[in-house]
Amino acid sequence: MATTPLTFAAFQDLIRQRYFATDSARGTPATFLWLVEELGELATALQENAPGKSPTPEQRANLGEEFADVFAWLTTLANVNGVDLEEALSKYTQPDRVSGVKD
Repeated sequence: MATTPLTFAAFQDLIRQRYFATDSARGTPATFLWLVEELGELATALQENAPGKSPTPEQRANLGEEFADVFAWLTTLANVNGVDLEEALSKYTQPDRVSGVKD
């Protein structure tokens, strides 16, 4: 069975529908702390999967999970603050709006 590709807008709406009542009651500061905690877990997973290491299949799977968790909490934070991520990300699709690389 084919699935429809998940867009940023659809993902943000899914997160909003499932979690907004709880997330908005928690507020921005506490939601940001959850994001930071997930970033820490992602940092640990990245270390476990670093070049030269031999991660287990579970560690490889966990790496993907941690990326997903960070993205979900970032999306939650955007929802709590009324930011449309798809609209915000459009700056990367507009020629000459964002160019070059950061050193």
